[in-house]
Amino acid sequence: MSAVQTIMVGDDDAEMRLDRWLKKRFPQLSQVAIEKMCRKGELRVDGGRVKAATRIAPGQEVRIPPLPDAQPAAERSERPLGPRVSNSDEQMIQSAVLWKDEHIIALNKPPGLPSQGGSGLGGRHVDGLTTALLFGFKERPKLVHRLDKDTSGVLLLARTDRVARALSEAFRSRTTRKIYWAAVAGVPHPRMGTIRYGLVKGGSGRGGDNEKMMAVHPRDIDKTEGAKRATTDYAVLDALATRASWCALVPITGRTHQLRAHMAELGHPIVGDGKYGGSGQENLGDGWGAQLGGEISKKLHLHARSITFDHPITKKRMTITAPLPEHMGRTWKSVGWHENDVPDDPFAEVE
Repeated sequence: MSAVQTIMVGDDDAEMRLDRWLKKRFPQLSQVAIEKMCRKGELRVDGGRVKAATRIAPGQEVRIPPLPDAQPAAERSERPLGPRVSNSDEQMIQSAVLWKDEHIIALNKPPGLPSQGGSGLGGRHVDGLTTALLFGFKERPKLVHRLDKDTSGVLLLARTDRVARALSEAFRSRTTRKIYWAAVAGVPHPRMGTIRYGLVKGGSGRGGDNEKMMAVHPRDIDKTEGAKRATTDYAVLDALATRASWCALVPITGRTHQLRAHMAELGHPIVGDGKYGGSGQENLGDGWGAQLGGEISKKLHLHARSITFDHPITKKRMTITAPLPEHMGRTWKSVGWHENDVPDDPFAEVE
């Protein structure tokens, strides 16, 4: 039986149902047990009583009463710590490790691999492969943030609960800095700026997908139900005439699909983004659309290039950088863009 614990909700868990949030962290909990804790007032959010279906928000504190162990200690020592991982998946996820120490593991997440399981995502995801990332530890490393399934790049995992809490707080308080690289249709003007459109769920994506985010003009955010403020800095690093450009994107807020929706609203959707761009998308360049064709992959061209954060234990300011995935590397080679020809942080001189 565990002790009473209080966990702060991170940005990546915004608007998640309380019961689903709990099951993600404590798989041994049943729905019946969660609802019973709510009825008895043992489970509280910011000190108040809640229901299992209550939506949680970043910064809220969830009080969790003592919980039963997942199984008896004898069984725990005999059973695997998580899902069984195939040899090929084990090699794949271990080869994705960019850097690690006793506290943190940084991955270069491949495109097409979800960070976590969920509706329509199947059973193969980073969280389900963490048993291959023990490296001598007894506990599986924990995700502290996520990347979209089709987005590649730097993803941090914490190797202890203490570090997970510290990193989650760093994401919530925005002391971390993430820089993404993207190939987009056309060339944004001005070549450096800030996008402040709000975002609201409910847009119609392909196949009736209601997870598409809709952009809301800043003046209409407060009067649009469910809309949340979102801010993205962008900078053009290089361009192929007026047809396409290589952009650096910094999400100041962390909304769902923020970068994809913001660039599409700007008129420069990300290459390969079928949800927010589509095959017939227009742009402010020569009307060529976001599908370059030929040697250019139709996969999403969005990559979490780097993350800068304060190490929770050593207190050092660290930057982890991930090389481009294969399909983006081919695009860069085709159009003559070179990774080493641009500054690590193109916004540093103007801050």
